[in-house]
Amino acid sequence: MEILIIRHGQSEADVLNVHEGRADYPLTDLGREQAKKLGQYLNEYCPPDLIWSSTLKRASETAQIIATEVSCMMKYEKNLMEFHNGVLAGLPREVAATRYPIPPSGRKPHERIEGGESEIEFRMRCEQVLSKILTESYAVARIAIVSHGGTISNILKSILQLPVKSHVSFHTGDTGVHLVKIEGDKVAVKKLNYLEHLQRK
Repeated sequence: MEILIIRHGQSEADVLNVHEGRADYPLTDLGREQAKKLGQYLNEYCPPDLIWSSTLKRASETAQIIATEVSCMMKYEKNLMEFHNGVLAGLPREVAATRYPIPPSGRKPHERIEGGESEIEFRMRCEQVLSKILTESYAVARIAIVSHGGTISNILKSILQLPVKSHVSFHTGDTGVHLVKIEGDKVAVKKLNYLEHLQRK
């Protein structure tokens, strides 16, 4: 199975410079254009047979645009949502830094942000949803997962069997694509944060 792991396009929160997480902002016009360019690229070179999408607007809208371009099925999965950032969701970054400062030594992996989840809980949620997706997509040759930066980083760490406390993270730009092939117990990373589709006119 090939897995295309895709981040959503630019959202309104990116422009407003607020903490996003579970705050449910839609795509900007640029974000929709980015998604359309990615859909056109995928349709030409590696169309998925099935798209799994986070239920948050910025991801589900991206997935819908791609699905229209490649003419494939979609499934929505709430556990593909971004890190549950509790009280930070939707707050301007400068306000959050004053009202909810990060402790000098950082938050411990088991400590929940107020009203949200811990890093360990986030990682376990990503492990669980990846297991579900792989199990339910067993008959499909190529799937796409449309999600969010933090969730994508944890999904990749899960696929690569990196520990929960790993200091490795995977950056993903707007509509960035990671391509992974799983064959039995072997994993091949074929692309990381692919963005060349955005250069298309």
